[in-house]
Amino acid sequence: MTKPEPNNHEIKLSPKRYIVSKTDAKGIIEYGNDYFVEISGYTEAELIGKPHSIVRHPDMPKVVFKMMWDRINKAQNIMAVVKNMAKDGSYYWVVTEFEPKVDPISNEIISHTAFRKAAPQKAIEVMEPIYQKLLEIEHDGGMEASEKYLRGFLEEKKVTYDDFIDDLVGNKGVFKLFFTAMKKLFS
Repeated sequence: MTKPEPNNHEIKLSPKRYIVSKTDAKGIIEYGNDYFVEISGYTEAELIGKPHSIVRHPDMPKVVFKMMWDRINKAQNIMAVVKNMAKDGSYYWVVTEFEPKVDPISNEIISHTAFRKAAPQKAIEVMEPIYQKLLEIEHDGGMEASEKYLRGFLEEKKVTYDDFIDDLVGNKGVFKLFFTAMKKLFS
């Protein structure tokens, strides 16, 4: 399946709906709720068995996904603001959080469930120029250079990545309640 060409059409997500997808430990889609199928533009059959990167937008810096995988592969949660791409090249912004499932016998991660809601406009406005800068740095100096830049950016603000995102999306309120409820519902 070839990746679509991105276009400038934004899909506005309903603030009252949520996207859920589940992958195996390597990121291969095992499940997507109806809203994920609808928004992505792919059929359920086109999504199941494919890498979750099928919805990755090229405007997203690789370092963000490296950071997410580093964390979720250690069964640590992470929240991120992500720009995804639908089958027709349209884009949509989400706040995503993960719930790893760990095998109680082997203590190995066996799956990841991702919960997503529409990203607040404020979060998009803050993250877009940061992502553009990270992409430029990745293009010129590689992912290691963009990772160093991101560390410096956070150090200058005297904040951790998690605190930066929490403040940006207002995680102390609605998002925190939403992600907590979703984890209870799907566990």
